[in-house]
Amino acid sequence: MRWQRLLVLALAGLLVVLQYRLWWGQGGTRSVASLEHQVQQQTRDNGGLRQRNAALKAEVEDLKSGEAAVEERARSELGMIKPGETFYRVVEPESPAHAQGEAADPAAQAP
Repeated sequence: MRWQRLLVLALAGLLVVLQYRLWWGQGGTRSVASLEHQVQQQTRDNGGLRQRNAALKAEVEDLKSGEAAVEERARSELGMIKPGETFYRVVEPESPAHAQGEAADPAAQAP
C-alpha cells in the first residue's frame, strides 16, 4: 500500500514537471507562439522588401537601357533643359482667401 502511494505521488510530480515545461519552459507553447508571430512579421517585411527590390531593379534596367529615363530624371530632379529649349515657369495667382490667410475662413474665427 505504501509503495502505491509513493508511485502515485511520483507520477503526479512528473505530470506537474512535464506540464510546466510544456506551457512555460523553453520550446513550450508560449515560445512557439512567439516564434510563429516573429515568422509572420518577417514574412510581411520580406514581401515589402521584395517589392521594393523589384521596383529598384526595374529602374536600374530602365536607366541602363536608354536615354529617355536619364533625360526624364535629369529634367524632373535636376531641372535641366536641352540646348535650344526655353524654360517657362507658370505661377498660379493666389486666390483672395489664401492672400488673407486664416481670417478669410469664417469657420476659423472665434465667436
